[in-house]
Amino acid sequence: AVPAAATGDAAVPSATAPSVPDAAVAAAPAGPSRVSVRTDTLDLVLDGGAVLQADLPQFPQTREAGSPPVRLFDTDPAKFYAAQLGWVSASGAAPNHQSGFVPEGSEREFVLADGQQQVEVPFIWNGPDGVSIRRTFTLTRGSYAIEVRDEVVNRGSAPWQGQVYRQLIRKPLVIERGYTRPESFSFTGAAWYDGDYQRRKFDEDYLEDGHVNAKASRGWIAMLQHHFFSAWIPEGDQPSTISLDQPATGALVRELGEVVQVAPGATATSQARLYVGPKLVSQIRAQQVPGLERAVDYSQFSILALLGEGLFWVLSHLYGLFGNWGWAIIGLVVVVKGLMYPLSAAQYKSFAKMRKFQPRIQQLKERYGEDRQKFQMAMMELYKKEKINPMGGCLPILVQMPVFLALYWVLVESVELRHAPWILWIQDLTARDPFFILPVINVAVMWFTQKLQPAAGMDPMQQKMMQFMPLVFGVMMAFFPAGLVLYWVTNGALGLLQQWWMMKRHGEPAPKPAAK
Repeated sequence: AVPAAATGDAAVPSATAPSVPDAAVAAAPAGPSRVSVRTDTLDLVLDGGAVLQADLPQFPQTREAGSPPVRLFDTDPAKFYAAQLGWVSASGAAPNHQSGFVPEGSEREFVLADGQQQVEVPFIWNGPDGVSIRRTFTLTRGSYAIEVRDEVVNRGSAPWQGQVYRQLIRKPLVIERGYTRPESFSFTGAAWYDGDYQRRKFDEDYLEDGHVNAKASRGWIAMLQHHFFSAWIPEGDQPSTISLDQPATGALVRELGEVVQVAPGATATSQARLYVGPKLVSQIRAQQVPGLERAVDYSQFSILALLGEGLFWVLSHLYGLFGNWGWAIIGLVVVVKGLMYPLSAAQYKSFAKMRKFQPRIQQLKERYGEDRQKFQMAMMELYKKEKINPMGGCLPILVQMPVFLALYWVLVESVELRHAPWILWIQDLTARDPFFILPVINVAVMWFTQKLQPAAGMDPMQQKMMQFMPLVFGVMMAFFPAGLVLYWVTNGALGLLQQWWMMKRHGEPAPKPAAK
């Protein structure tokens, strides 16, 4: 489909991918064809055929003063990442993403001035047969979507036909793995929409399922990572072909447009948007593109993803009410707990009844000794007689699990919580608690909750192991992001309160068995 990167020669359009740009292309920003553009949201380096560098001035890499901004597109060969676009033609010359376009005019630095809403950056390609393409990048204040418009003018004497291609190419991120690093759980790879949301993770088997050759009428392509992403979004309903490839040192996803016919004296246009920035739900929804909201990757499963979107909708409205994401998390747990109260009540009522008959169960255990089969039969007979459902405490948990899984991913994936403070010592909800106060509270809540739960039929060794579970989970969660631990502490504390109340209400002592 596109020219070979090493030679720049045009080829007949196909799904074959170019190799990774050579060292000259991936070098530090320099040269007469490159310009810089700065707005309130983006700081870019362009060369007409690619966005070579993209910094996000509103998103520092760390919370420390003077921290450099997050950089997505990068010319460093070790971190190479770019958005490229060009044309191929079977009937004549065409500009590719490496050569052809030059700045229109002498200006090499564009800045969105105060009071200005948009800035336009024009490039031009003049072909040998009277065909020219004027490419304009338009950046808008407050937006991470860049409008890219190609106007093809044929001043020659012969028809010209071509296909526009747009692609994202990068050297896959090297992510430090570990349960204390949320970015290692977040999806990192290519994604696209061809009527359904599809994705392919960066790994050694990136192309295990093939190069892909998908047709789409309102499709898009993207590269996703934790909290940030880039996407090419073609305008209109024109069909295009989506493909993947894996050059020697990177990964690529491409969208190839349909053939455009331009008669002598005629004009044609092709437009697209390039989104490069954070996974802000408000910005993504503003694009009004089917399926693009899935870039906020709550789950690969549609049901959990939809559930996550609903939970974030509630969370964002609570943030609007409280003005603080920490209090919004607490409010969200309260809302979820309130909606789940009927299930929780059934669960805790079952626990209370089982705890109530704990002395009877212990007597049965002593009576049958090592005969586990007779003990289990006698215990089930007691459950039947007293109308106790031993699964009553488990089924509500299973029903609630999808909600809590979705909520977990909302807290991990939402860039809105990145570097957000709560109160006092918690100044970053996406970092660990610096003094481990929340993890210690979490251990205490889990320990007290465990004391209220029945241990029917559990042998002494199992009981001892269970006693260590709060400490084990407490140590595991000590380095989790504070926002997640805050969620677990709030959820656990409300559960403990509910369980205590249900035990008090339904857990009065059982009648003592009659003396023999």
